[in-house]
Amino acid sequence: MGKKKVLFVSQEIYPYLPETEMSLIGRHLPQKIQEDDKDVRIFMPRFGVINERRHQLHEVIRLSRMNLIVDDFDHQLIIKVGSIQSARMQVYFIDNEDYFPKKKHFHDENGEFFSYNDERMIFFCKGVIETVRKLGWSPDIIHCHGWISSLVPLYINKLYNEDPLFSKVKVIYSAYDTDFKGELSNNIIEKLLFESRLNEKDIEVLKKPDCLSLNKLAIDYADAIIKVGNKIDKRILKHIDACKKPVMIHPGGEDGEYAREYASFYEELYEDVEEGELELTD
Repeated sequence: MGKKKVLFVSQEIYPYLPETEMSLIGRHLPQKIQEDDKDVRIFMPRFGVINERRHQLHEVIRLSRMNLIVDDFDHQLIIKVGSIQSARMQVYFIDNEDYFPKKKHFHDENGEFFSYNDERMIFFCKGVIETVRKLGWSPDIIHCHGWISSLVPLYINKLYNEDPLFSKVKVIYSAYDTDFKGELSNNIIEKLLFESRLNEKDIEVLKKPDCLSLNKLAIDYADAIIKVGNKIDKRILKHIDACKKPVMIHPGGEDGEYAREYASFYEELYEDVEEGELELTD
C-alpha cells in the first residue's frame, strides 16, 4: 500500500491570514502529518485580504478555468498555489474575482457581512472537490476546518458518494468555538437544491442559515468530529454528543506538537475502512 492521503480544507491558514487558533492549526497540523510520511494536500479560499505578491501566489493553469454552477449561473474557478518554504508545503487557493474581491474577507467596506457569503461557501466547497477530482487524487481522510468548509461532508456523502475517488474516504469536521453574527442568505436552500441529488430533507437544518446550523449540518454528514476550543456553543456540543460518532478533543499545545494525537485519530478511521468497524471515542 502507498502513503495514506490526507486532504485539509481550511478556512484560515497562517501566514496567509492573521494568527488565530484555527489558522495556526491550519499551518502546523498539515506539516506534522506530512512529516509523518503522509501525502498531504491543502486548500483554502483566496480571500482578497491575502497579499498575492508577498506570498508569491501563482495560477495553476492546468487546474483552472473550469466553470462551477452556483444558483444556476456559471462561475469560473481559478486555482492558485503558494508555498510555505519552511514547511516544504504547498497550499492551493480557490479563487474567483467576483466571489473573492480585492482587500475583502467576509465583510464589505462598511463592515456588513457579504450577502453572497453563502454562494462563496458553495463555490469553495465544490471547487475543492472538483479540483481534487481533476488531480485524480483519492484521499483517505478529508479534514475540514471552519464554517466555510461545512458543505464538504454533505457533498461527499450525497453528491460524490458514487465517485471511485471518494469511495473509501472518511470526512472529519473540526468544530471550533468561533462563529459569525447573523445569518446567510435565506435563499441558501433554494441554491443548494440546484443539485438534483439533494432534497429538502437533506438540508432542512439550514432553514435558519446561521453558524450554528452550518455546524450541525457538517456534524450530521461527517464521519468523525474534533472539538477545538473551550467556548464551543453548548448547542453544538449537544449535537455532537447526540450524533454518536467518533469524537476527539483538541489536545492543545503549540506548533503542531499535538499532531501525534491527530495522527492516531486518523489511524482509527483508516482501520474503520480496512476492518469495517470502529470503536467510538468519548
